[in-house]
Amino acid sequence: MKWKTAVIGFGNVSQGLVRILASKKEMLKEKYGLDFQLMAISDPVKGSVYDKNGLDLAKIVELLERTGNIKGYPTGVKNLDSIKTIKETDTNLIVETTPTNVKTGEPGLTHMKTALQSKKSVVTTNKGPIALAYPELKKLAEENGVYIRFEGTVLSGTPSLNLALEALAGCSISKVQGIVNGTTNFILTKMEEGKAYEDALKEAQELGYAETDPTADVEGWDAAVKTVIMANVVMGGNVTIGDIHRKGITGIALEDVRKAKENNKRIKLIAEVVKEGDKINVSVSPKEVPLTHPLANVMNAINALTFTTDHLGDITIIGPGAGRVETGQALLSDILALNKLFRSS
Repeated sequence: MKWKTAVIGFGNVSQGLVRILASKKEMLKEKYGLDFQLMAISDPVKGSVYDKNGLDLAKIVELLERTGNIKGYPTGVKNLDSIKTIKETDTNLIVETTPTNVKTGEPGLTHMKTALQSKKSVVTTNKGPIALAYPELKKLAEENGVYIRFEGTVLSGTPSLNLALEALAGCSISKVQGIVNGTTNFILTKMEEGKAYEDALKEAQELGYAETDPTADVEGWDAAVKTVIMANVVMGGNVTIGDIHRKGITGIALEDVRKAKENNKRIKLIAEVVKEGDKINVSVSPKEVPLTHPLANVMNAINALTFTTDHLGDITIIGPGAGRVETGQALLSDILALNKLFRSS
């Protein structure tokens, strides 16, 4: 089938996807049978356009590089809002990459519900709706004969959810623990090199790893949202953010880092989901990890997860947890998975 696609929210992530598709469209069709056509983009800042004949990927990329937006696209219907783009365009796949809102999930939650109710599959990197309403979204997708996939909500393009649900299918997973926030891992790495917390945070901000207001990262909120997703999706839980024992890294001092190292350990902000019978325990907190453990040797802005399984013991995956092309790859992997599902059905 042809994937007639609308992109809702045209920031770095979906721009990364479009760049990948522009450069690899022929290879993806030849190798995976992916028949992909970008029909619409809707973004209140970058611009909105819909063309019933499809948009020119190369032209979109050229406009982005030259002007930073797509307002000058020469054809098509301009300025459709996101809901009209989802409901009224000739599309069957919605790529939802609006900014994450962990309090309400909006506007992404409404976008996803509207798409699924319109019998359009969804791929997303938006953590908020998945953390807050995954069971509802899953049910909507099933009722309408479509799919929702969200690989990029935990480790960006580094396989995590797909690894647990597909590559480790048949295994019982009793624990997931890992480093799911690159900003805090970078700060802790710099502290081990001798920088005070405040100086390490400043460097992270200068490099673009940390926001001007770093609270979501350093207080563990970002990691907590990802922990909710892992608990509910991988472990089948019904966990909310309020269930998580959460502690950030703002109380970590240089002396703490030194003492841990003297004891052959490293301090890491660890997200953890543990299943004990019918109970699921969830936490985000700084922990001293033995240097013999793979997670202890994950440095800088890199992320990692260790899955504890019955058949394979511990499986650890390490890779980037952010980035335009890296997260665009997560969207692409979800689209290719959908393509495989529909081709085999």
